[in-house]
Amino acid sequence: MDKSQTVRRVFDSVAERYDVMNDLMSLGLHRAWKSFAVSVARPRPGERVLDVAAGSGDLAAALCRKTQPGGEVWITDINRRMLERGRDRLLDEGLAMPAVQCNGERLPFPGGYFDCVTVGFGLRNMTHKGAALAEMARVLKPGGRLVVLEFSKVWKPLGRAYDWYSFKVLPWLGDKVAGDASAYRYLAESIRLHPDQAALAAMLRDAGFSQVEVFNLAAGVVAIHRGVRI
Repeated sequence: MDKSQTVRRVFDSVAERYDVMNDLMSLGLHRAWKSFAVSVARPRPGERVLDVAAGSGDLAAALCRKTQPGGEVWITDINRRMLERGRDRLLDEGLAMPAVQCNGERLPFPGGYFDCVTVGFGLRNMTHKGAALAEMARVLKPGGRLVVLEFSKVWKPLGRAYDWYSFKVLPWLGDKVAGDASAYRYLAESIRLHPDQAALAAMLRDAGFSQVEVFNLAAGVVAIHRGVRI
């Protein structure tokens, strides 16, 4: 099974319990991480924003409120069940926005269309991360911002405890709450294979971004990368 099929299976399996698991796994911290990512993105009224791999729509909801009046937020996800869940949840909050099922490595938008692109906990699941970053650069206007919120390399002294939590506690939680231990074992493994802070910063520069900044959160458990389209 290739990576895209694995990702599809994982998110088909966990879609219904995705938000509950996020709260349990992070002890609710994911909400603060996403709030900080939105502040780093600096969305302004009237801007056009794309949220790639939007999941259940947390980032998109905050972005939508910041871009009004006159703004426009689009959500995309490769997984249909996650996209429908995010769209419906946003509608329940009174937020209607265009939703497009697509691969983040092949975005169906014209060049220079958006003022800002965000991706929260989605880049890690993309097979060709450099291609995805290049696509995000392509659809941004010159001077547009990219914000990547993703798991990263934890502070070394915490490594052993973090590994224990990742490979013992997460699969146990996944089994008890979402009914799928293997999905959360995949999560732990995918984090270890994802580029660390410096490597991802270099990838942003290679994809056409300048002024690249890195913000470490929770001792590097999560990092936010911001870049400006050249």
